[in-house]
Amino acid sequence: MTRTYVVTGSATGIGKAAALKLREDGHRVIGVDLAGADINVDLTSAEGRAELIAQATELSGGIVDGALAIADRMRPASETVSVNHFGAVATLEGLRPLLALSDAPRAAVVATLVALEEVDGQLLDLIETGDEDAALAYADELASAVTPLGWSVLFTTSKQSVSRWARRAATQPEWGGEGIALNVVAPGRAFMSMTAGALETCESRAALGREEAVPEGQLTGDPSHVANLLAWLTSEDNGYVTGQVIYADGGAESARRPALI
Repeated sequence: MTRTYVVTGSATGIGKAAALKLREDGHRVIGVDLAGADINVDLTSAEGRAELIAQATELSGGIVDGALAIADRMRPASETVSVNHFGAVATLEGLRPLLALSDAPRAAVVATLVALEEVDGQLLDLIETGDEDAALAYADELASAVTPLGWSVLFTTSKQSVSRWARRAATQPEWGGEGIALNVVAPGRAFMSMTAGALETCESRAALGREEAVPEGQLTGDPSHVANLLAWLTSEDNGYVTGQVIYADGGAESARRPALI
């Protein structure tokens, strides 16, 4: 059965791989990105988010079977928080009425393994109040702050916050009550396109290998690994998995938190 999907971040990386996978499986994909997509919008703005929903409604005919919020940023600027949390939530919430009309509605958002690392508690609190202006103003103050591993605290905090949002939303009446499965996929560093440059030296590859138990030949990552998981989670075959954070990380999360079940 042909399904209709909306995929943000469809022009590059995991989003591009997911769109390709879904199309190869015979489904209709409405791609969303800054450029080179079916819908070209900027998810940092309210206007861009509204335009996404308006165009997706028109192009889909008013029914969406799967929504994949993959677009993200990792820059020392407040736009990272704007896209990674508020843009993703606006995308999924805006598409929710279209998903509710599907016979088998599914949605997913891409987070990251590094959301387990240092976050800023005050920024997390501001994001979770829903006050975007206040959160972005504080994010600008933190723009130069990074974790000991060199990841922007804006990135880690916004990815953790969107994961927490999805976990809470999945069991709410407007999501779970409507039969809409909502999950989070958290790729490890090796599967993030933005990490490719960090894998060019022997030292960096060795450091990654100590954390992610993947075969050496896969250390550069392949977005198709994550795309295949996303395709299943948002397919009719997923009949009972919702509200989960699923790590596609070569075992890094389980190695880091072995006692957590």
